[in-house]
Amino acid sequence: MLQWVHARARQSRAEEILIATDDARIAQAATGFGAQVVQTSDAHPSATDRIAEVAWQRCWSDTDIVVNLQGDEPLMPAALIEQSAELLEQDLEAGMATLGSPIATLAEFLDPNVVKVVRDGAGRALYFSRAPIPWDRDAASAGPASQRSFAGALRHIGIYAYRVGTLRRIAALAPSPLERTEKLEQLRVLENGLTILVGQARESPGPDVNTPADLERVRALCEADAAPPHL
Repeated sequence: MLQWVHARARQSRAEEILIATDDARIAQAATGFGAQVVQTSDAHPSATDRIAEVAWQRCWSDTDIVVNLQGDEPLMPAALIEQSAELLEQDLEAGMATLGSPIATLAEFLDPNVVKVVRDGAGRALYFSRAPIPWDRDAASAGPASQRSFAGALRHIGIYAYRVGTLRRIAALAPSPLERTEKLEQLRVLENGLTILVGQARESPGPDVNTPADLERVRALCEADAAPPHL
């Protein structure tokens, strides 16, 4: 799966592609297929903190833009990797950006493994949750099990772009109460009054991997192709 993620990153216009890990097994697998690996501490509470260490190790400038493509996204289109970075290139005041995609089914809306995001009229994140948001109260008059509406709901796509100065600022903050409750690192950003831009994805992303069932579904999709792209 990691090789597929790396191959997706290689399809983008990224100037440099690194795999950051604290696990020797991951490092060995990554170097085995030719990836550049950065070993990090095993004390990081989130990927954001891990990437901040990489920024420090490599002396990146505060104005540089880095994209966090997570290792459970083997079907992420390269266009979305580029789109997340472009959001920051187009808004010089913004320090962090991510993407959302319309939720297609009620099952997806109710699934706690599918993170939802709501945003304001300017495209800034208001909240992220594993719970179904926004909740149509009138459409569920008989209680939560009666909900049938998910109009306007957005699935959060697990990709982040940071300006390095903002990345360092976030990593200097302690994990926040909402972050710990929902197990969503981006809530640390909102809970400390910082802004996250949320663009609507240009194309539908492939499924990510959160459960063993997801893994089998993604494995079947990957094996339908002869080899990872651009390998």
